[in-house]
Amino acid sequence: MLIKETDYGTPAATGKMVTLEIDGHEISVPEGTSIMRAAMELGTKIPKLCATDSLKSFGSCRLCLVEIEGRKGTPASCTTPVAPGIKVRTQTERLANLRKGVMELYISDHPLDCLTCAANGDCELQDMAGAVGLRDVRYGYAGDNHIAPCKANGEENFRYKPKDESNPYFTFDPAKCIVCMRCVRACEEVQGTFALTIDGRGFDSTISAGMDEGFLGSECVSCGACVQACPTATLTEKSVIAMGQPEHSVVTTCAYCGVGCSFKAEMKGDEVVRMVPYKDGGANEGHSCVKGRFAWGYATHKDRMTKPMVRERITDPWKEVSWEEAIQYTARRFKEIQGKYGTGSIGGITSSRCTNEEVYVVQKMIRAAFHNNNVDTCARVCHSPTGYGLSKTFGTSAGTQDFRSVDEADVIMVIGANPTDGHPVFASRMKKRIRKGAKLIVVDPRRTDSAKSPHVLAAFHLPLLPGTNVAIVNAMAHTILTEGLENKAFIAERCDSEEFKRWADFIREPRNAPEVLGPIANVDPEAIRGAARLYATGGNAAIYYGLGVTEHSQGSTMVMGMANLAMLTGNIGRRGVGVNPLRGQNNVQGSCDMGSFPHEFPGYRHVGDDSVRQMFETVWRASLDPEPGLRIPNMLDAAVEGTFKGIFIQGEDIAQSDPNTVHVTSALAAMECVVVQDLFLNETAAYAHVFLPGTSFLEKDGTFTNAERRINRVRQVKKPMQGKHEWQVVCELAQAMGYDMHYNNASEIMDEIARVTPTFKGVSFAKIEEMGSVQWPCNDAAPDGTPIMHIGKFVRGQGRFMITEYVPTDERTNREFPLILTTGRILSQYNVGAQTRRTANVTWHKEDVLEIHPHDAEVRGIRDGQLVSISSRMGATSLRAEISDRMPQGVVYTTFHHPVSGANVITTEFSDWATNCPEYKVTAVQVTLSNRQSDWQDEWEVRERQNKQVAAE
Repeated sequence: MLIKETDYGTPAATGKMVTLEIDGHEISVPEGTSIMRAAMELGTKIPKLCATDSLKSFGSCRLCLVEIEGRKGTPASCTTPVAPGIKVRTQTERLANLRKGVMELYISDHPLDCLTCAANGDCELQDMAGAVGLRDVRYGYAGDNHIAPCKANGEENFRYKPKDESNPYFTFDPAKCIVCMRCVRACEEVQGTFALTIDGRGFDSTISAGMDEGFLGSECVSCGACVQACPTATLTEKSVIAMGQPEHSVVTTCAYCGVGCSFKAEMKGDEVVRMVPYKDGGANEGHSCVKGRFAWGYATHKDRMTKPMVRERITDPWKEVSWEEAIQYTARRFKEIQGKYGTGSIGGITSSRCTNEEVYVVQKMIRAAFHNNNVDTCARVCHSPTGYGLSKTFGTSAGTQDFRSVDEADVIMVIGANPTDGHPVFASRMKKRIRKGAKLIVVDPRRTDSAKSPHVLAAFHLPLLPGTNVAIVNAMAHTILTEGLENKAFIAERCDSEEFKRWADFIREPRNAPEVLGPIANVDPEAIRGAARLYATGGNAAIYYGLGVTEHSQGSTMVMGMANLAMLTGNIGRRGVGVNPLRGQNNVQGSCDMGSFPHEFPGYRHVGDDSVRQMFETVWRASLDPEPGLRIPNMLDAAVEGTFKGIFIQGEDIAQSDPNTVHVTSALAAMECVVVQDLFLNETAAYAHVFLPGTSFLEKDGTFTNAERRINRVRQVKKPMQGKHEWQVVCELAQAMGYDMHYNNASEIMDEIARVTPTFKGVSFAKIEEMGSVQWPCNDAAPDGTPIMHIGKFVRGQGRFMITEYVPTDERTNREFPLILTTGRILSQYNVGAQTRRTANVTWHKEDVLEIHPHDAEVRGIRDGQLVSISSRMGATSLRAEISDRMPQGVVYTTFHHPVSGANVITTEFSDWATNCPEYKVTAVQVTLSNRQSDWQDEWEVRERQNKQVAAE
């Protein structure tokens, strides 16, 4: 059956309790609660059309009228707050007549095609007509209206507007609009884009996207909030129009970014009709973005591979085989390689797009069946500095807050992240807080939408040069300390005094002053001081950061620098503050938690710790290697050198996502057995010998852990298209390698994770079903989880200030390469684009482009849209130029969502000093006009044809 959450009509309130009487029944609710909501909590559903509990009360539809004893008139229950002792009547003859009259006016200007309407069975207007007992319309049905292009007398109807079909995912039919303004308000209050408005007045009023544009050409970001809010068929998903209304639903978790939104997969049989954001989702609370809401069609795309395949050489066509053949072939090849080159000659990479349970069994297979610790994950190339930096300072490798915490922030500092594009549901929440008065600091080379968008303007935007993050954070700390703005009491109570003294002596040095470091970062020293003062004195101050922090040669240093800043000002250990990484993929946090690093078992415990290792040996019934294994860069280097010969790659496309593409593909080509487990024949699969088809999120059963440490259930919506769960395939491969690993279901895997991981001790599928979701640590000390970390004391005991010396990157501009390239993502696409490129999201991003400042373009004779060559000392590629003043002069920007773009052909081998996280954000380049694609792009097209062929049956 369909899951239907209760709509209380207006948002919940907080405050002292107020007791009133509704229809003779007493109820107590918080002060500020609307009469409508109080009635609904009592079980009385007052008719409504303009009201819904995700939006502030509006009072325009006039259906929700009530009578209050002793008061004149019939106030709207949605806009009338409760009061002590009042007596409310929700149904009288007078109210019934008024409501019928209102409904008659609505229906007189509405098409009567209910039987063929896409909303039939899910239309609030239809429901309300029934609720008020409407049987006739005194005003007729064909008057002066909006619903037909011509009037009854044949004259043109100037009020008529045709359907807008421009958006690939939903239709806008103005003829069915009742101008309740729920869509306009949802765009403003929930999403914060302000793309919709009311055009005209009175009877001429219509909903308009932008300046009376089509939805596609307007500022609309296709989050779906308007579609979800619409009470009629005015805004309807095209999938519903094509398939009809769904008949049952399953709550699951989105498989895109690290926000971890909960969705209802609404189904007909085993076909998804639509994905609807789940109001009870802990991370998103009923909101969504274009990816999670609409871009799920890749799961059934024609490119989806559902049969195991093998081949001897990477130039051979793929040959479809049975699961048994593929698994036996893989095991035999791996064992032959180890017999010839040694135990450490093979390894694996886990996926941040797979469930915790799937990741856990892969790392377990590598340690127990491969007999080494050569396991790594994509967090290596994104947030590994987060784990290092936060563990050194706070004692744990994760963010400190839940997303709700931002609602209590007074100052929000966004560093190296663009939540509007990368984490849009969180961005909507953040911007809502900013519109309520919170101050915003943005530290980013690019003028992102987070820095300036409707009703959002950063108090300080520090457009630093890429690679100078540490200079900025040191200059801010210097300002706070030398001006006496530090939180002395917090430091004395919560932090290591010796470490603080050592750090304070360092940070006070004149070389850390904004006047010294500001020019290095190309930022006004007074702006740095202003931002520092605001962060230190503006109230609750929260830091949110992304890959613009971690993907640098000083990524770990910068994470420690932000932690220093939070401790210095006491902005840790309560709501509204904290240091919070915005994780890029849906389960980056989980993949790290599950033991995907070569030096750590699940729970971030070192493989060299004898007591820890012995515990795992007992549970896993295997002898385990005490020495850390190879990181991804080490595996690739060893492959080129000829000592690393086999790899199992779970759901990652390192040939597109990792830096220095030529080096990566050379390493893959040098291996004797590359196994790829994925949905599609991706760029890495072009170098593979075995392809094991994976499952989409709709077919998975398990959990994801999001950026706030929230463990969410991923429920199976449909059977795996290829016949097996990914964890089953891994277990069978481990058994073929000689290690007995077996589970009956994913719940058993989580039970084992809880046994061996202290922070997951209290986690189980049953616990998650009971609570909806749970945030680790979840153990005896915190049986219901931990939304906010480090309350009262740090996990490590006392907070540790770390020296953060600014060291310029070795990647420097020069006469040959005078520009700096930095990379990022956009709203409509995700990571390497394997999923989103196979949906209608390509409507917004058909190709990657190079953003270049007008001055840099002019001196090179480059015009908007022209093909340009971007070259570095590593290689070259060609993209179309987009002239934009978002970037500062001297800096260019591109995305990496299309494989043919070859963005990582030009990125370098430089990486973070502590974790080897690549320095994607700083590459010295030259940009010149071009009349052809690059040599690498020519080679890519040949490889795309040759290395991905599947032999005919």
